Amino acid sequence: MSSIFTKIVKGEIPSHKIAENDNFLAFLDITPLRKGHVLVIPKLEVDYIFDLEDHLLSDFHIFTKEIAIKIKKAFPCKKIGMTVIGLEVPHAHIHLIPMNSISDMNFLQEKLVLSHQELADIANLIINA
Repeated sequence: MSSIFTKIVKGEIPSHKIAENDNFLAFLDITPLRKGHVLVIPKLEVDYIFDLEDHLLSDFHIFTKEIAIKIKKAFPCKKIGMTVIGLEVPHAHIHLIPMNSISDMNFLQEKLVLSHQELADIANLIINA
């Protein structure tokens, strides 16, 4: 069964895309912890990140790094936090989150509620960074 992320890759569900190549896609989390919270996924439908072939896992991290650099330019912060939890959606993914303290990475906190326009504006800031 296709995950929600596979449906985003196929264009069946809209997203605020940040970057894309043949193997990977980065898009905004629609329930972010912070403005600039991006999800990066392989287009290949695989549940567990460490099930990716070594060359894909390596390329995945390099693609993710490029996105993190753009986020930091668009949303100045101490660091871009990176986490892989992988329980909420059965499709490998990396969360990139602008952070100034460890609490910025707490997934138990209330998520932001942003309008479609706010998300579009955030996506444009990152894309143009």
